[in-house]
Amino acid sequence: MRKYVSILFLLILVPFLAVNGQKPIVVSEDSVKVGAGSYPGFAVTIPEADYDQTLKNWVKELESGTKSKVVTENGVMSIFGANLKNISPTPVNIFSSLENEDTLSKLLVCIELKKDVYLDQSGGDSQITTTKHFLKEFAKTQYTAFIKEEIDREEKVLQELEKELNSLESNKAKAEKNAKNSMFDIQNAEEKLLLQNNELNLLSNRIVEQNREMMALKAGPAKDARAAQVKTLEKERKKLQKDIGKTEKSIRKAKSTVDDTEKMIPKNEEDQNKMKEEIEEQKAVVKKYVDKLNTVKSY
Repeated sequence: MRKYVSILFLLILVPFLAVNGQKPIVVSEDSVKVGAGSYPGFAVTIPEADYDQTLKNWVKELESGTKSKVVTENGVMSIFGANLKNISPTPVNIFSSLENEDTLSKLLVCIELKKDVYLDQSGGDSQITTTKHFLKEFAKTQYTAFIKEEIDREEKVLQELEKELNSLESNKAKAEKNAKNSMFDIQNAEEKLLLQNNELNLLSNRIVEQNREMMALKAGPAKDARAAQVKTLEKERKKLQKDIGKTEKSIRKAKSTVDDTEKMIPKNEEDQNKMKEEIEEQKAVVKKYVDKLNTVKSY
């Protein structure tokens, strides 16, 4: 019966871990190989943390509060006279190694309380418990630091997505404003064009009339004066025709802006909806890592 209960527990636990992503920190009693000998000690697993950074932090932890330095030989770190006051009131010697095992690091630690006396069960439950707590807290610090980096990375992705959404919203607002201004410009330009065409018709009629009157005159100063008037009117008509061309061009440009906006806005709104979905998905990713961090902190 116990076997089936254990299997059921694993079936429940595995999906939970898969969703939340955190891995357990395990502290156990183990043996540590130093040179040709093997000595009693402890092992602690440090999930996911960066190996090099963990190694650097462990050396820093060992050298804290003492002038002694860590010496590494054949993968074994040794420090003589380390101050671990929560574990021992007097300086101790520590031999340790950090192994890289796929998705986790394994820290092996041997504490020599005094010459040839190593911390193990014979040292008493209190000292063992304190040592395990010390190692667990170190592992937790490394693990949470890694998760915080994950959170920072995913929050940056979220910020970029939100920045893209803001850009889309800004582009839409700007396009709508430009389209509104263009509609106003079209209205004004069309009114102006109507006046210009009316003026052109009147001017053309005057030119026809002036030409007719000029043709009726005999050669002489009067006819020459009338011809000069016709020439001036034709110059005015040419300039007015040019102005009409500019007005028509401005109308075409404004209408093109409106058309482009009408085509752009549906695509922009579609992109906004997709971006909002991505943002919600990314928020869920960030929340997953935050939940993961809170779970590890509670270890």
